Amino acid sequence: MDLSTTYLGLKLRSPLVPSASPMTRELADLKRAEDAGAGAVVLPSVFEEQLRRESAELDLALTQGTESFAEALSYFPQLGEFRLGPEDYLEYIVKAKAGLKIPVIASLNGTSAGGWTDYAKKIQQAGADALELNIYYIPTDSHLTALDVENTYLDILKAVKGAVNIPVAVKLSPFFSSMANMAHKLDMAGADALVLFNRFYQPDIDLETLEVESSLLLSTPQARRLPLRWVAILHGRIHASLAATSGIHTAQDVLKILMAGADVTMLCSVLFRKGMPHIAALEQEMRQWMTEHEYESVAQLKGSLSQKNCPDPSAFERAQYMRVISTYKAV
Repeated sequence: MDLSTTYLGLKLRSPLVPSASPMTRELADLKRAEDAGAGAVVLPSVFEEQLRRESAELDLALTQGTESFAEALSYFPQLGEFRLGPEDYLEYIVKAKAGLKIPVIASLNGTSAGGWTDYAKKIQQAGADALELNIYYIPTDSHLTALDVENTYLDILKAVKGAVNIPVAVKLSPFFSSMANMAHKLDMAGADALVLFNRFYQPDIDLETLEVESSLLLSTPQARRLPLRWVAILHGRIHASLAATSGIHTAQDVLKILMAGADVTMLCSVLFRKGMPHIAALEQEMRQWMTEHEYESVAQLKGSLSQKNCPDPSAFERAQYMRVISTYKAV
């Protein structure tokens, strides 16, 4: 059985890929992922603020607006314990490339166009096989238009694409007025892949301390439905590869996302709960299901239930909502 797939122009042995998080911060964990059958690994993000600021300024940048970032900064150590500064990160890429046979994808997290994107060239020189641009911020300025927000994404992508020759993926939030149009714009601007979607870590209020607090809630399988819908809609309509992330916990989740049209499935929360070796269990369950249903390869099932190929394309649109509401019965 052939579980191989192509993502960012890279041939992967499997569509199971650990996403950017502290789970990929140690070389030993990367080796565990490879040994368990991961197709590639995405390293933790280097943040724009790390590249722009020093010491106290960085501390201020990392503690203000924590929940604005794609990967909640509560995931990461405090400033004094930050393990991967910009120079350390480049060394980590070198070590990962030397120690692994599977592709190593670096991650760069920023919110504005600027000189920090030059760091992408250093990432390429360190040997990364590809780069994931993790772009996420909350536009709180009431004078900032939707077009301004979209252009920020496009400007960052173009700056990075102008600096490197390795493939570049863009990790998106789902909060665009026209997701399909934004995907098309990024595709035309040269994105080699789209990663759908960033998780939005919401703040909360502590009623005892009367302070805004940050807390990490791991995803649940329910979260899978959002990337599944948009992967299914975009499959076959853009040239860029498609990766799905958030809510992928079981082999069934992986299979559904692949049928929707994803090239790879990114794993995070499930690995926090069960560790890197769980990748092997997911692969075994995938193989069992595919054997029982007479699938010989991932390529055979990929996109088979995308909107383009689905017998009922309206299931991914408004008709689904109307059908569900009209047929629901309270218990």
